[in-house]
Formats: sequence, C-alpha cells, structure tokens
Amino acid sequence: MSVFEAALDRIFGNPSMAAAVWISAATSEERPIRVIRRAPDRITEFGAGRFVSDTMMVDVRVSDVPDPRTGDLIVIGTDSFTIQGEPTRDRERLIWSLDLRPS
Repeated sequence: MSVFEAALDRIFGNPSMAAAVWISAATSEERPIRVIRRAPDRITEFGAGRFVSDTMMVDVRVSDVPDPRTGDLIVIGTDSFTIQGEPTRDRERLIWSLDLRPS
C-alpha cells in the first residue's frame, strides 16, 4: 500500500465523511461507500451571458467503486442522485470524481 492509499483510507474512514450507497444501473448491485461531497457553483458562458448553476459532486475511492457508470445511483441519507457524464479519476488513479444530478 502506498502512502497515498494509506492517507485516503484515513480520510475516508473519518466518521465525518458521508456514508452512502452505490447502486449499479446495469446489475442492481448495491454497495455501502463513503463519499466526500462537493457542491461548487459552475459558470457557463453562452454568447455574452454568464450563467451560474448549482452542482453536486462526490469523490469516491476507486477501491469502493471500481467501475462507476453514467446512470448509476448514489444514495446519501434520504437523497438520491444519478451519475451524469463520465466519471474521472485523479492523477494517482485512487479517487473517482462523480458529477451527480438529483433523481
């Protein structure tokens, strides 16, 4: 295990990280996971206008969800979200960043 993997285990193991459930759209497999929630504003330019929209993103360990796909569900508490767009990994290939929309 690398030092990065050990650090991520400590970060994601912290009780303040959100507990969630990943549900595969293809197989209906369910798996409990830990996520880091992010909700950055996204600025989109259209012609001369700029639009600010809310987003919901989560970071998930690759070891928890090896192959997330568009359409999979992430349930955090009573809130359900669908993965939209292509999941992306960090440089070390240890963390997925998932763009979500409410289900």
